[in-house]
Amino acid sequence: MTMEEMKNEADTSSRVSMALYTVMYPVFNQLEEVDLSAAQTLRAAFIKAEKENPGLTQDIVMKILEKKNLKINYNESLLRMATDNVEEFMIDRREPEFQELNERARALKHILSTIPDEINDRVGFLQTIKDIASAIKELLDILNTVFRKYQHQNRRALEQQKKEFVKYSKSFSDTLKTFFKDGKVINVFVSANRLTHQTNMILQAFKTVEYKP
Repeated sequence: MTMEEMKNEADTSSRVSMALYTVMYPVFNQLEEVDLSAAQTLRAAFIKAEKENPGLTQDIVMKILEKKNLKINYNESLLRMATDNVEEFMIDRREPEFQELNERARALKHILSTIPDEINDRVGFLQTIKDIASAIKELLDILNTVFRKYQHQNRRALEQQKKEFVKYSKSFSDTLKTFFKDGKVINVFVSANRLTHQTNMILQAFKTVEYKP
């Protein structure tokens, strides 16, 4: 497999994983109110199946939409839903740095989720782009603070996750530059979804960070 093929596979994986926690997790949460045991069993089964067969959840969702003959922009819908809080990506620590990390990540995802509403309004969209850039910087700032004050035995993995976030941030910026030339909205939605996913991966990685004395 070439480097380009590996990159494409990773990009695809990020989007298909989003289908599990963005589309299905809210369904499981609602089901828990009716039948907790069934919801937990179904959640575990989907997580296992998605891990063994990346993209399975997305395939199921797309088949349902196709069967119901629902014409929606999947990537746009995914982006709109991505602002919802997911317990698996919430850092449950009381230290102010971790609480701020939660807030900064939530803020970035919220701004990204507004792209579909703003993208056809050039003035509004330019302001949204500025807000996204500021949110990315603020998230990186608090990440650097956490790195200074806390550590974990997998620090190298945490640093790699940060690099991935920076890489996808730059990719999003490049996509925006291209958008203003070719006007292809779908590429912006896809890139924004990738950045949202990387934001969640940051939160997931830092849930295990231990305090440095």
